[in-house]
Amino acid sequence: MQPENTNSVSVRSTTIDDTPLIMELVKALAEFEGLSNHVLATEKSLREGMFGKNKYAEAIVAEMNGKAVGFIVFFHNYSTFVGRPGLYIEDIFVYPEYRGKGVGKALMVHCGKIAKKRNCGRLEWSVLDWNPARKFYEHMGGEHQKEWLLYRLDEKSIEELAERK
Repeated sequence: MQPENTNSVSVRSTTIDDTPLIMELVKALAEFEGLSNHVLATEKSLREGMFGKNKYAEAIVAEMNGKAVGFIVFFHNYSTFVGRPGLYIEDIFVYPEYRGKGVGKALMVHCGKIAKKRNCGRLEWSVLDWNPARKFYEHMGGEHQKEWLLYRLDEKSIEELAERK
């Protein structure tokens, strides 16, 4: 997709050359969430996962005046109920000093256009319960799914599960 301008915000898909930038944004997001010690990703693992033989995720970046100010990382999922693919936003982050300037909106709109172009039936994401961005997501049309609870297995738990008989 071509870069898109929204109120002086330029939004574009990333390339392999953006790997250091993506790593920088991931670290900034983790710091904001107080989870810096949870970042295990490296530039190498991001490059392989986003631009390697098997592309597991994609990223779009928002820029203002040539400076990266935010990003979204997303990947496809599939709904058997809808019978179509969906997009799942893994990460969305805007540097605090650029919030309220249309950056998040530009990122979400761009992601929505990708979902529409790819005939996705859903666009989904999770948010920490304390995050004030919840109001922004609701303003964008997002609905809190109260009846769904997120479950997760970490690497160690996956290994233990895979070894069960």
